[in-house]
Amino acid sequence: MAKFEIIMPKMGESIIEATITKWMKGVGDSLEEDESIVEIATDKVDSEIPSPVEGVLTEVLFAEGDVVPVGTVIARVKTDDDDDDEEEIPAVTNNVKKLEAKAAVPEEKAEAEPSQTKKDFSDSNRFYSPLVKSIAKKENISMDELDTIEGFGKEGRVTKQDILHYLETRRSAPVSAAKKATPSAPVQKMEAPKVTTAAGDQIIEMDRMRKLIADNMVISKQVSAHVTSFIDVDVTNIVNWRNKVKDEFFKREGEKITYTPIFFKATAQALKEFPQINASVDGYNIVLRKNINIGMATALPNGNLIVPVIRNADEKNLLGITKNVNDLANRARNNKLNPDEISGGTFTITNFGSFDSLTGTPIINQPQVAILAVGAIRKQPAVLETEMGDVIAIRHIMILSMAYDHRIVDGALAGMFLKRLKEILESWDMNRTI
Repeated sequence: MAKFEIIMPKMGESIIEATITKWMKGVGDSLEEDESIVEIATDKVDSEIPSPVEGVLTEVLFAEGDVVPVGTVIARVKTDDDDDDEEEIPAVTNNVKKLEAKAAVPEEKAEAEPSQTKKDFSDSNRFYSPLVKSIAKKENISMDELDTIEGFGKEGRVTKQDILHYLETRRSAPVSAAKKATPSAPVQKMEAPKVTTAAGDQIIEMDRMRKLIADNMVISKQVSAHVTSFIDVDVTNIVNWRNKVKDEFFKREGEKITYTPIFFKATAQALKEFPQINASVDGYNIVLRKNINIGMATALPNGNLIVPVIRNADEKNLLGITKNVNDLANRARNNKLNPDEISGGTFTITNFGSFDSLTGTPIINQPQVAILAVGAIRKQPAVLETEMGDVIAIRHIMILSMAYDHRIVDGALAGMFLKRLKEILESWDMNRTI
């Protein structure tokens, strides 16, 4: 018999830890190769860890709810191999300590900032994950200050979102009291109104993903000065073109073509012409993104929302975008996305029209500076200019709305972008092939 170690996998450059949410197998259970053992969650996506070998689960080293650094052994499986290599298994405790130290204290700062290395927060009575410790050290948060941060994680733990929200609030808070000789009124912490319950009310705790969504939406409103502009678009040519090609496309490719890939293709072209929209804000610096990576807001069966990303959308043809959109949407709804597939977006599109909404005012997906909302397509009477004069005709009309960060995107720029996007969509070639 031999033992095989199950490792918390690396799931992206920015992810150094994950939370164990559910053990799908228990000690003593038999495992097939590629059978899922445990469900894990990061601040980006939920996923499962499969067993790379066939055998019996003999050890589980962490409990549900534990936050584990990547690269750490989380379980062991006994296989039927002839070689007995149990002695070759590395010491788990040492590995965990090394990984935690590496995640919490950057090596290049260990000597330059000796005072910072003493901040291990070991004297605190609260548990802090390596990621939270790392952020606290980077932002020079003392142990006493860290202990005052309200945590909304399991058992009141401080999560990544909690500390980032605290930092954003601290940065935006007035500092006049500290700089002025004369006393000033203390800064009051913004608190939500107290909620009272009545007989028969049902209280449902948010799941982990809904908590993240709630925190991110509030943070986005605090970070960006939101403004929304609207424009209507005549998409009659697109509707007729899709009706013409959809059956043949399905027979040839085995999948449907929706309006979504068309909007992505047109938006990618417009973003290339207006790089100021494909950007981020870093303090007083504007970051113009080289790549055009468009996020696709996708509703999940449980009511939550996730945003997989179409990378380099401007470099893909319509067929490539269509297959990419269908693949990501299907895997998103089946919880099969990888963390890297929902990160790195530079612009986002959300489809209000899929629920028959005419339009809406979306919230920016940070650190992006704009998000486009696509409304429902409806038949409406419209005035058309012809050689014989103006006529009224039935056309397919859709409203586009774009929320943008007024710190770097003004109304004129947003208006020019939407006008150009309207031109691209309305000039859709009815003879286009896919």
